[in-house]
Amino acid sequence: MGDFDEIIATLKQCKFPTEGSVKKLCEKAKEILGEESNVRQVQKPATIVGDIHGQFWDLLELFHVGGDLPDVNYVFMGDYVDRGYYSVETFLLLLALKVRYPSRITLTRGNHESRQITQVYGFYDECLKKYGTTTVWSECVNIFDLLCLSAIVDDMVFCVHGGLSPSLDTVDQIQDLQRKQEPPHEGPMCDLMWSDPDDDIQGWGISARGAGYVFGPDIADQFLYANSLELVARSHQLAMEGYKYFFGQLLVTVWSAPNYCYRCGNVAAIMSYPQERQPVFSVFEPMPPALRSIPDSSKRMPDYFL
Repeated sequence: MGDFDEIIATLKQCKFPTEGSVKKLCEKAKEILGEESNVRQVQKPATIVGDIHGQFWDLLELFHVGGDLPDVNYVFMGDYVDRGYYSVETFLLLLALKVRYPSRITLTRGNHESRQITQVYGFYDECLKKYGTTTVWSECVNIFDLLCLSAIVDDMVFCVHGGLSPSLDTVDQIQDLQRKQEPPHEGPMCDLMWSDPDDDIQGWGISARGAGYVFGPDIADQFLYANSLELVARSHQLAMEGYKYFFGQLLVTVWSAPNYCYRCGNVAAIMSYPQERQPVFSVFEPMPPALRSIPDSSKRMPDYFL
């Protein structure tokens, strides 16, 4: 594992590895991720993480707050890339940690882990700028196809990037999906990455995002009951306080990118399950400016949100 320790050390300095190192890392990652099921089972103690969006220095702050691998069992719920300045370093660090400690970190797929989305929101351009070719982007998006769709912590908490689907009543149905593809524009795989909770409706509604659905408390209740689970944990939506409960306490949004897009002013959070049944939220601020670097200001930052 010496090569991968070296890659991790390079990335933790916010330096991107060589193209050859990335290829080697991705080859090993394909072996590991290809064997994982669509729904990964994770035991407590575990820490659940929301969107990161290329905010590399804040990912380091997250590890400072939550603890380093392999001492902590992490479940990341997607959206590692786009919008932030350091999507390359962020995703490759998480991937290298996955290769180094495969049983200690779970990487689920978000809606931004997509060829189409990353060509609009920054990751493609960043790879091209840093490497001069699209090779690293191609390697990474092929890895996206292998990321699991969800995780279950301690037979109790269902972790997914977006939300639920009218096509999926049970976890077994999620296990049966063909995940190794670019996410479709509709259907159950799309819904898991794009859907959102809505306290003001019952049943299913049309999503303003143009993909996935909105769903009410009755839907979450039915899903949890049918699968003998207690809570849905998801990310996908900015939560100004770092986390936000919906439907009483049937569902929680966890958001882990502080001061999102370097301008939203929000705090971030991670949700930890010690051996007890109740979660503990750790809220954190961005890494102080004196401890982080910023690339040149010409970086394109889209003004719209997904």
